[in-house]
Amino acid sequence: MTIVKAKPYDFECQLAKTALIIIDMQNDFVAPGGFGELLGNDMSVIRTPIAPLQKLLKFARENNLFVIHTREGHRPDLLDCPITKQRRSKRQGAGIGDLGPNGRILIRGEQGHQIIDELTPIEGEPIIDKPGKGSFYQTDLDLILRNRGIESLLVTGVTTHVCVESTIREANDRGYECLLLEDCTAAFDPKDKEKVLWTVQQQGAIFGWVSDSVKFMEAAKK
Repeated sequence: MTIVKAKPYDFECQLAKTALIIIDMQNDFVAPGGFGELLGNDMSVIRTPIAPLQKLLKFARENNLFVIHTREGHRPDLLDCPITKQRRSKRQGAGIGDLGPNGRILIRGEQGHQIIDELTPIEGEPIIDKPGKGSFYQTDLDLILRNRGIESLLVTGVTTHVCVESTIREANDRGYECLLLEDCTAAFDPKDKEKVLWTVQQQGAIFGWVSDSVKFMEAAKK
């Protein structure tokens, strides 16, 4: 049993039944010149998880930890994108499906939809293409996890208050124990991240636990 120092109390997991999920670290969100920057966001903030994620990903691969990547995006014909979502996105000045610096924004197959080079998946690491914010919505993630006997998730990626939090809530309802690694997640506004860190671990870990990648790797080595 691996015991990780965490809030609100220690997080326990079996490594063989634990998966690392890296959420939406794709060009549209975190690459310079991508959709996120097009909307006027400070990209230095959203890129802070990259370095710790690289170390964590290396550790996970070396220790045979199951790794899953996700990407938010839609069919080229946009038939899987609600009209309401399209309408809201265009109010920001550049909408889903519009042409951006890395191809059509949030469209599968475009350069913006690809995972950043620093965290490129390797063979055996599933990529979950999701049309919504939560990683379980209209995907086979739950089936994949159950087929691998996964009970616990190390949750990382962007943005903390949207796709990451949505995934944690979905996982919680499906019976998975979630550890959010705060150095491996970010929001364009740090205040949004801080709110989620509190929400997840309040009331005795109502949605999960909060720790960081260093504490997890130290615990896993014991």
